[in-house]
Amino acid sequence: MWAGLALLAGQSAVWAQGRLFANGPLSPVVAPADNPQTDAKVRLGAQLYFDTRLSADNTISCATCHDPHTGWANPHSTDTGIGGQVGGRNSGTVINAAYMRFQFWDGREGSLEGQAVGPIHNPIEMGETHENVVRKLNSIPGYREQFQGVFGTDVTIDAIAKAIASFERTVVSGASPFDLYMMGDHAAMSPAAVRGMHLFNGKAHCTPCHSGPLFSNQGFHNIGVGMDKEKPDLGRFDHTKDPADHGRFKVPTLRNIAETPPYLHDGSEKTLMDVVNYYNRGGVPNTELDPLMVPLHLAEREKVDLVAFLEALTGPVARVDVPLFPDGAGVTADPKGGLR
Repeated sequence: MWAGLALLAGQSAVWAQGRLFANGPLSPVVAPADNPQTDAKVRLGAQLYFDTRLSADNTISCATCHDPHTGWANPHSTDTGIGGQVGGRNSGTVINAAYMRFQFWDGREGSLEGQAVGPIHNPIEMGETHENVVRKLNSIPGYREQFQGVFGTDVTIDAIAKAIASFERTVVSGASPFDLYMMGDHAAMSPAAVRGMHLFNGKAHCTPCHSGPLFSNQGFHNIGVGMDKEKPDLGRFDHTKDPADHGRFKVPTLRNIAETPPYLHDGSEKTLMDVVNYYNRGGVPNTELDPLMVPLHLAEREKVDLVAFLEALTGPVARVDVPLFPDGAGVTADPKGGLR
């Protein structure tokens, strides 16, 4: 299929064999068998996603750190949770998270369902307990009725996870200028972006990790970020305890990457050009640095072109407004959905 698209795009047969041509439009999201998508479940998940009552002090929602107005991510380097506590990692984006095999930078969860309820009981994020959030939601008649209608039970933490995950599976990007270009619309990308595409698949050495429809091989790599600190974040090692995983973090999708600054797991690079410069230097040397991390020797114009290509990976994402929340005894939900 992609060889045909390569010819359609006017590229050579040799060029068509590059990994770039494994990068195509995203296929439809596939929901797990035990959590099929329904409209009612998605609507419930949207309410829960924006409801600050899932946090201990009723101030933080999922949307606080994954804001639809800022690329479904956090525009700050790291997250701030209840009581102004500051975390150590950037939140990343919900856009296209439905396609990822692993969730969180260290890959400690293998599903959106697992990811959805993790922050609820994280003491520096939402700071609540699963037991107490279930109790709070069960005390709200509107929620209890919806859970009965969708799941046939009162509120449970499993049902909360399934509802939020179902909503998040709707947050996907549409065809980007790159996708349109690959389908034959040569005007969809600028000349700079086209040059950047060739660099991406060649001299810039991006495709070994950023391949496939997501522009991610869904693996984990040590690219040196933060490894020069006195106490570096060891990433996946903290989950697996495998010495080979020291400093390894999940390879993020590059789709819609232009909408989600700052970048890398610690938010240390503020712009896409900063990221390109980081890779151009070959990262931060350390004993576990991935052998793929080498200086790239890109010229300034080449770096500008590469950024132009990364910007051309942005596809439309459906707008989502803060929903109305059911009323209950005690504290009401923030009508702004926890957005800051």
